[in-house]
Amino acid sequence: MAGDDLGGLLGGLLGGGGQGGGGGGGGNILGALLGALMGGGAGGARAGGGADNPLGGLLDMLTKSGLADQAQSWIGTGQNQSVSGAQISEALPDETLQKVAAQTGVSPEQAADEIAQALPEAVDQLTPGGEIPSGSLEDIIRQQKL
Repeated sequence: MAGDDLGGLLGGLLGGGGQGGGGGGGGNILGALLGALMGGGAGGARAGGGADNPLGGLLDMLTKSGLADQAQSWIGTGQNQSVSGAQISEALPDETLQKVAAQTGVSPEQAADEIAQALPEAVDQLTPGGEIPSGSLEDIIRQQKL
């Protein structure tokens, strides 16, 4: 499944080794999130942007939810601003958060907290040039690991 592949790639990018280790890890939770956004479910839950690269759509959701400054700080080259699990819960469609929670075996609240912890670093590493790269998300992740 795409979420599992993304989880492994993101885990490697974040230094978590992707597969192993206890408790899901940031890569797995973000892989589930991006997989849910790519695969859609209810049409409204699908992020904008290309079907292969839900990162732009996710950042659009955050921006529209009042987290533009935080999201921009992750893309830019300065200090990454933090977000809370509550802010992530507000920004994401409820059905998306439910799907991520079910895939990772945690509560929706815990899923939001884990996303809030892992997302700033992941976006920062996926946007080294200060902008969202084009191409599929898998290609972008693989390029950053080189």
